[in-house]
Amino acid sequence: QVQLLESGGGLVQAGGSLKLSCGAPGGTLSRYTVAWFRQAPGKERQFVAAISMNGKTYYAGSVKGRFTISRETANSTIYLEMNSLEPEDTGNFYCAATFASRDHVDPRSVVNLRSFRWWGRGTQVTVSS
Repeated sequence: QVQLLESGGGLVQAGGSLKLSCGAPGGTLSRYTVAWFRQAPGKERQFVAAISMNGKTYYAGSVKGRFTISRETANSTIYLEMNSLEPEDTGNFYCAATFASRDHVDPRSVVNLRSFRWWGRGTQVTVSS
């Protein structure tokens, strides 16, 4: 059982920045592929970014160049640094994890919600225009 806890959401003006964190209290994410998903009000949950065990990354086209996913091995925390935020980025951001048998990010797999077994409860990001 993996428990995920997100933090760092908030209200920011368009063009601003936020940094989200995802941790596994009492555990470690060192052997997991971890991703961030976003769900806007009334819309389906969508893939944002993913990172492999050793730092290979993959991004949705809408955030590439603006968002950066990273992991800090020491405290087993995954970060999502978000810059140049747009009102369209507004939503609840979820951290998701799946056990990784190898250091690889499969773009066809990580964009699928069903690829991830464990989910956090989300952190709200609101970008005002």
